Amino acid sequence: MRLPLAMLEVFTAIARHGSLRAAAEALGIKPSTVSHQLKALEDQMGTALFIRTTRSVSLTEAGRALMRGAGPAFDQLGAAVESARTTGHAARGMLKIALPEFAYHQFVAKALPSFHAAYPEIELELSLTDALSDLLGEELHAGFRLGDNIAEDMVAVRMTPPLRLAVLASPDYVAVHGAPETPRDLLQHNCVRYRFLSAGRIAPWTFTGEEGEYAAEVGGSLIVNSLPASVDLAMRGVGLAYTFRDYCAEALADGRLVTVLEPHLGKTPGLFLYFPREYRQMMPLRLFMDHLRGFRDGPSEG
Repeated sequence: MRLPLAMLEVFTAIARHGSLRAAAEALGIKPSTVSHQLKALEDQMGTALFIRTTRSVSLTEAGRALMRGAGPAFDQLGAAVESARTTGHAARGMLKIALPEFAYHQFVAKALPSFHAAYPEIELELSLTDALSDLLGEELHAGFRLGDNIAEDMVAVRMTPPLRLAVLASPDYVAVHGAPETPRDLLQHNCVRYRFLSAGRIAPWTFTGEEGEYAAEVGGSLIVNSLPASVDLAMRGVGLAYTFRDYCAEALADGRLVTVLEPHLGKTPGLFLYFPREYRQMMPLRLFMDHLRGFRDGPSEG
């Protein structure tokens, strides 16, 4: 038997308010509608639920049995409806974000302490991945990616300006092996390559020339799936690393790393946050975006 929810709502209102008229006022419907719904419920169940006199309405044994289950159930349903109505409209609740490792280190990590201090009731869950996440399938609210090429049903919001690329080496490596003068020279160097954990392919080393962007062939004895590891290996003098210039700004400033092939390097489109259109007004997500964009130590174009 299908649950007669509308009838059960009328039943619980009568039981709690003590009369059909009071139940009608509480539900905002006509007394005749309450009477009709109650009769339909009793007919469907095949038993009387109330003893009605000229002065009062009281539950039968069957009515009391139904109320013991229906009353708490409707309270729970009401709480669930209210929770659904208010979720996403206040500075609290769960926020699940997917982002590449470099985006966490370069752009997000420094802003998290102040975000947590400002919004302690927002529970932030970060999923570090280099894949373009299936937000709906993975029950995520938003994700970061380079560029704004996304599905039609998604919204993309720019979070950074275009990001400069860099080929990096330690001063000791350059002193021993020299610096490549053109991307073609990379075949003569040990290049620390990055493998995408999700796709399983090696990330290309792209450069710009007279005919536009192109990928250079590189080789080397080391492949990693961690950007921090590739930069660490470059600082240790093992080989050359290819990444975002801003990501290594401190190591470049203090001389642990130097850049090579600068005239041949371009920029990426920058980081975008993408999410379903239905989440445009989700308060925790809006606060997170505004906080990141307003954070004074965010990445710069350089």
